[in-house]
Amino acid sequence: MDQYDYSKLKSCGENVFISGNVEIRRPHLITIGSHIAIDTGFYCTVGAQLGDYIHIGPYTTIIGGAEGFLTMGHFTTIAAGSRLICVSDEHLGAGLVGPTIPDGFKDNLIKKPIFIERFASIGTNCIVYPGVTLAEGSVLGAGSLLNRNTEPWTIYVGMPARAVKHRSQLMKEKAKALGYNL
Repeated sequence: MDQYDYSKLKSCGENVFISGNVEIRRPHLITIGSHIAIDTGFYCTVGAQLGDYIHIGPYTTIIGGAEGFLTMGHFTTIAAGSRLICVSDEHLGAGLVGPTIPDGFKDNLIKKPIFIERFASIGTNCIVYPGVTLAEGSVLGAGSLLNRNTEPWTIYVGMPARAVKHRSQLMKEKAKALGYNL
């Protein structure tokens, strides 16, 4: 199975698998920890900092160009088909829309990083808007749209996502057993 050329990345930890069938537009802006798996079809145009024990499922898209940024803490996941938008046109008519429009003619841009704090997870086919923080241990259920920050250890579902229940924090003990002081 072909793998990505890790030498292109800003830095890369140990026990990392990145499929050879990915497109990372700005690898020099990507820092990757250890115990990472990034599946086929991953498409990324932003800078990113990934902690340890992370899985990014197949056909996940993270967009926003050179001005966008994603941070993923330890023990986080993004499931298949999800879309994270770090930079977006505002779409309120202040200018023309799209990345090929020259400066001075562009719509206003929303440029805000996305933060996925440790133990947080994004389900299959979710959409996350610019500037959102998934708080520690929070979960975004499959097919949901997240346009605001979450509360810690809470499960969210729907379009737009709303809190539906709290989540156990037992996984923190498992992480401590692996040597992580949290």
